[in-house]
Amino acid sequence: MTARPSVQVRVTSAIQAMRPALKRADPCTFVIFGAGGDLTKRKLLPAIYQLRRDGALADEFAVIGVAREPMDTPKFRAAMHAAVSEFDEEGIDDATWVSLERQLYYVQGELDDPGTYARLGKTIAECGVRKEAGSLLYLALPPSLYATAIKQIAASGLAPKGTGSAPTAWRRVIIEKPFGTSLATAQALNAVVNAALSEDQVYRIDHYLGKETVQNLIMFRFANSIFEPVWNRQHVQHVQITAAESVGVEHRGGYYEQAGIVRDMFQNHLLQVMTLAAMEPPVRFNADAVRDEKVKVLRAIRPITPAEMHEYSVRGQYGPGTVDGQPVPGYREEPGVAKDSGTSTYAAVRFMVDNWRWQGVPFYLRSGKRLPVRATEIAIEFRRPPHLLFPLLEGDRIEPNVLAIRVQPEEGITVRFEVKMPGRGMRPASVLMDFSYREAFDSVSHDAYETLLLDAMLGDATLFTRSDEVEAAWTVVDPIIEYWASKKAEHFPNYAAGTWGPDIANEFIAKMGCAWRDLRREQGEGAGTRG
Repeated sequence: MTARPSVQVRVTSAIQAMRPALKRADPCTFVIFGAGGDLTKRKLLPAIYQLRRDGALADEFAVIGVAREPMDTPKFRAAMHAAVSEFDEEGIDDATWVSLERQLYYVQGELDDPGTYARLGKTIAECGVRKEAGSLLYLALPPSLYATAIKQIAASGLAPKGTGSAPTAWRRVIIEKPFGTSLATAQALNAVVNAALSEDQVYRIDHYLGKETVQNLIMFRFANSIFEPVWNRQHVQHVQITAAESVGVEHRGGYYEQAGIVRDMFQNHLLQVMTLAAMEPPVRFNADAVRDEKVKVLRAIRPITPAEMHEYSVRGQYGPGTVDGQPVPGYREEPGVAKDSGTSTYAAVRFMVDNWRWQGVPFYLRSGKRLPVRATEIAIEFRRPPHLLFPLLEGDRIEPNVLAIRVQPEEGITVRFEVKMPGRGMRPASVLMDFSYREAFDSVSHDAYETLLLDAMLGDATLFTRSDEVEAAWTVVDPIIEYWASKKAEHFPNYAAGTWGPDIANEFIAKMGCAWRDLRREQGEGAGTRG
């Protein structure tokens, strides 16, 4: 298939030279509860290592790992060296590692043992960081242990309530997703958190919000006067937000049986991205102003009743198939998955935002496992011209204009528009204007965890979710989860691994006169044609 012509957007060398230096955190300690887990090895320590290499951490800084595994500080340092060596894409720099290694400490203990927190407090006092420094406490734990850890942190005095915004000796707690498994459980966990900590101490993390292109969505919308005036119901026909994964559930079968695609991807990642795409301009760029507008979007989403559910949502589960030329098993053949499982690995949902800006514009959100490619994209499809001036020959057509923001794997933005083909006559052709972060700025973007950890140390909660935001998101997805739980899916599995999901999903979107974007083709013609 011949790719559409692509016009690359170039960034001047003057702009390339304008990259600001990273802000530098004040002296602090970084405590990781659950330091023996994969998250610490794959994401947290590599992120800390990169921040150290970039000069974003103060000289007075310490990482204290807390876990039940029997280990001492030297063994912890060796384990973290192995982790950074394995998971840092650029390879380990010996000088950087030596400066970081002596700042790593380990405390062994059970989460429900007050003695663990006493030993932790002693280590904080003796790790070489000044007494008035702040502490960032990260709960890299199974969700079932969040409440236990928070209660013990509060009881131990490690994070006195109301110290989230203190100029010195601040105490902040990062809580990983998922935050609850339903509205009721999220409310119960919020009650525990609010009893122990003030809201300004709590940083509920969603790594999607740390991605460069997701953050750029705010800049793109509100720093460019040519786009924001058409970002509304008068000009936008529909919006598609896709998070496609080519992998299956891998070693997470047991977790996925409990979670499913809606809990795993919609309640957090996809709804977060949707709120940024749909929100009104905040009065200023700070945490509360931005999050106020995001919550308004969630509260404006039209509730879906059980009787309407089939009109607004589609679910699926992958069977055996082929990905990248290799045969792969179906979901029910994955380790830890029931042989008759009714868990959804694919979902497509149409959300309607009942407010002045978006009334009548459908937002289509879809995500699935074992799709043809790994790709995340936000696509704004604009309305077609109200009157077609040009007579079209057989086979010609005027394509709608599309603005597509690529979140991964190749971060960038494309705009599709129509031009006249060279030659006699007025024949239309679609072309892409393409912007690539990597090529424009000649650099690799920072990992999401680097951005979010540094923001938490700096006290900037803009990219973290607030308690009312979490509960509003659960209010949106709970009816879908409950409806699907009450109706056994007799037709599972209903799509082969390596395809774009069940056929019914295509029928679902076609009823509204739309079609799903083929990200393998679209991103290939945009990002992929640059060579």
